[in-house]
Parts: sequence; structure tokens; C-alpha cells
Amino acid sequence: MSIETLAEEYERGQQFFVLEDYIGAARILAEVVAGAPDNTAARLLLARAYYHSAQLGRAEAELRLILEQNPCEEYAYLLLGRTLERQSRQSDAAPYLRLHAAMTGAA
Repeated sequence: MSIETLAEEYERGQQFFVLEDYIGAARILAEVVAGAPDNTAARLLLARAYYHSAQLGRAEAELRLILEQNPCEEYAYLLLGRTLERQSRQSDAAPYLRLHAAMTGAA
């Protein structure tokens, strides 16, 4: 895919996300991420789409990749923590939620 096509598909994925068609958004965004694996914004939106469509294993995998590539991505810590909580993995979630709080000053 060309950069222009990837950008158009990313925008289309955003529109699906805004319309709360999270499965449709994930389908589109997965292709964008395949074409631009270092694009943190696309990967984060893909993780959010997976989270909202209850594809929690996929969300977790994307979020771990984001944090591996960009450990300063504070929202990824929050979403990973919440993803783990939704899987009833509170003890696994706690460190990520603490890191997010420390990074943002959130309580």
C-alpha cells in the first residue's frame, strides 16, 4: 500500500471507530498496521478498537508491542492495565496502572 492509501485507510478506520463500529475499524486498521508497523497512532487506535470489541488478547498484544517500541506512550499503559483488568488479571494490571498514574499525575 502506498503512503497515501495507508493515510486514507487510517482515516477510514478512524471514522468506523467514531461510529462505534469497532470490529470494522479493527479490520481496516489491522491492514494499516501491517503496511506501517511503526505507526504508533494506527497501532494504538487498533488496540482501542480491539479493546472496545472485546478482542482483549489482540488488544493486549498490540499494546505490548506499542510499549516495546515506545515506552513513553502513557495511554498504552492505561489501556493495557484496563485490558488486563477486563480479563480478571488485576495483579497483572496493577503495575501498568501505577505507571500510567506516575506518568500523568492521575490519582
